[in-house]
Amino acid sequence: MLHGHGDDGYRYGTTIVADFSTNVWYGGEPAGLKEYVFGKWNEVNRYPEVLAESLLEKIAVHHGRQTGEVMVCSGTTESIYLLAQLFAGKRATIVTPTFSEYEDACLAFGHDVRSMPWQEATVLPGVKSDVVFICSPNNPTGLLFRDLQYWLRLNPQCLFVVDEAFIDFTEGENSVVPLLDRFANLLVMRSLTKTYAIPGLRLGYVLARGEVIDQLMNIKQPWTVNTLAISAGHYIYDHFANVQPPVSQLLHNKRTFVQKLQEIECLEVGDSDTHFFLGRTLVRNASQLKDFLLEKYGFLIRDAGNFRGLTRQHFRIATRRPDDNQQMFDALKEWQTLYY
Repeated sequence: MLHGHGDDGYRYGTTIVADFSTNVWYGGEPAGLKEYVFGKWNEVNRYPEVLAESLLEKIAVHHGRQTGEVMVCSGTTESIYLLAQLFAGKRATIVTPTFSEYEDACLAFGHDVRSMPWQEATVLPGVKSDVVFICSPNNPTGLLFRDLQYWLRLNPQCLFVVDEAFIDFTEGENSVVPLLDRFANLLVMRSLTKTYAIPGLRLGYVLARGEVIDQLMNIKQPWTVNTLAISAGHYIYDHFANVQPPVSQLLHNKRTFVQKLQEIECLEVGDSDTHFFLGRTLVRNASQLKDFLLEKYGFLIRDAGNFRGLTRQHFRIATRRPDDNQQMFDALKEWQTLYY
């Protein structure tokens, strides 16, 4: 899906006062990152490392993995399409509703695709597929997928691909990366663009057993990660302890925000395990709500009606600063006054 994602304010020709549509950290990139990356500008006169080898090594050390268990990519989307290519023509199961690129990539490479609703996936232990895509925390619901070990153990013939692009926006030990030591049929995708607010640089990586990484490397294109993105990755891992967003405060603000929105009778708002959450308008539809908020307040939300399994009434909102959240609450109260 080339269009229909969040953060699409550029398409409307109006000033965006507050962007609630993107699940990228609203606080911007870490202090010092821009200056460091700009200082590497002269290096763009040469080709970047073919496989971002120097950054790959730092990521491996960070996770306590071997370098042969890591692949650096130009954002998670490259990882998704490489995996779809690796399993071309095979059977794929996608736990929905979720990020559309899993299905788009699988269809592009001739997969036999099955969608499995989230609620069904959490109770059914068996799956007749070659590869399963799970987003945890899930986009758009923000929910963590729990008890993955059960699936991994009962379906050794299937590769489980877990997208942890938003795992840094949760509290507790929620990552499945430690399970890589026990299960050969697990692959984890990570993104550096959400947590550190650099989606325009495109940077992510894959963790898996060496044999799976080798297969992916055999089909990976060279030089997909550009020099400035590699530099950003180095800065992040060299300053890791000092560049983390204030997740505890962010999630506290999210809980307060959700509680207030649940007071609005024309909306249904669910909680989540991360900083964004799914809502549903009981009047009109999400596209009309998006237009209302954009035209009157300059607020941008994610119309979630194009997620498989959702309806035209669903929308996604990401938590922002408390004053922005309060203004969104007031705007949605007006929506209720006008149309409920």
